[in-house]
Amino acid sequence: MSRFLLVVPPLTGHVAPLRAVAAELLRRGHDVAWCGPEPTTSELTRAGRVHAAGDALEFAVERRPEGLRGFAALKFLWERYLIPLADAMVPGVEKAVADFRPDVVLADQQAFAGALVASRRAVPWVTSASTSTELADPLGALPKIAAWVDGLQDDLRARHHVSCGDLRFSPELVLAFTTVTLTGPITGPGAVRFVGPALAPAPPIGFSWDRLDGRPLVLATLGTANAALGRRFLSECVDALAGMPEVQGLVVDPTGELLSDEVLLAKRIPQAEVVRQAAAVICHGGHNTVSETLACGLPLVIAPIRDDQSMLAQQVEAAGAGLRLRFDRVKAPDIRRTITDVLTEPAYAAAAARVRASFAAAGGVGAAADHLESLLQRG
Repeated sequence: MSRFLLVVPPLTGHVAPLRAVAAELLRRGHDVAWCGPEPTTSELTRAGRVHAAGDALEFAVERRPEGLRGFAALKFLWERYLIPLADAMVPGVEKAVADFRPDVVLADQQAFAGALVASRRAVPWVTSASTSTELADPLGALPKIAAWVDGLQDDLRARHHVSCGDLRFSPELVLAFTTVTLTGPITGPGAVRFVGPALAPAPPIGFSWDRLDGRPLVLATLGTANAALGRRFLSECVDALAGMPEVQGLVVDPTGELLSDEVLLAKRIPQAEVVRQAAAVICHGGHNTVSETLACGLPLVIAPIRDDQSMLAQQVEAAGAGLRLRFDRVKAPDIRRTITDVLTEPAYAAAAARVRASFAAAGGVGAAADHLESLLQRG
């Protein structure tokens, strides 16, 4: 038996794949503990052993200003979120490592505190890359911005008296929860292992399945953190789907403000189960939603909002498994036309099926656990 400490930010999409990996490690007889800002880490992991590291309310994604795009969004992410989050989490991660004495620290790519503390204490650490964005070196063509990011990391390492390399990439192992079939060739760190999505079971959510009438189902969702920002886009989706009698539309509206007689509306859904019943999915490009959809071999319509979503939309489009829309500007006729394209042109479904096959071949949680055990066996 080995001990694994999973260090995470208070972000649903970053915790979700590690929940599945943690369950597999426990099944194999290992000991697993979590560390992250509370109370969100306990809520997201639903785990009994969580070491507190920072105040989740201070880093709630809902506090992020709306409308940030381009460099303004990147600047906020690094200066106002990732770096302060690392500083706030370090004391809690230090205590967790001292108390739990892990053999390996498995740190999310945005939870730098895990890498900092593990490096300082000479504990092997592994990176969990819940999204492929950083692996693709998005700042490679922007040397000044890349240097600015490097400088922020230099200052962070100096504050915590650590002299390791890039905190986003473990030199030992980076678990990438995707495949090259979706990302395209990536010339990233040599320790990257592509294992495909790690899809954990979601908490049970009630849903009236008898409302589905047998027509091809088109699901529109913007995830859990875009309720207010997404109202206009979701309203356009309702209008688009209402004008398509050949399909049945289901729009997830967390605010409960939208109204329609022609389209199903729900505040929450058991997403994985609903996706398995769908013909296509409209989303913002969140990694979990994209992975769940492609794991079912379904085409996507993506309207990215921020962060890694634009790159994921680009990957899906390049793979031929879907089409991209402008979140801020798209209107119902554009959405309707795009849905029709992905549903009627066989190439989109065929490309989605290729990605699904690559996900299955990559091994998922089993492969992730194998790589972690191999790291321990190598000493």
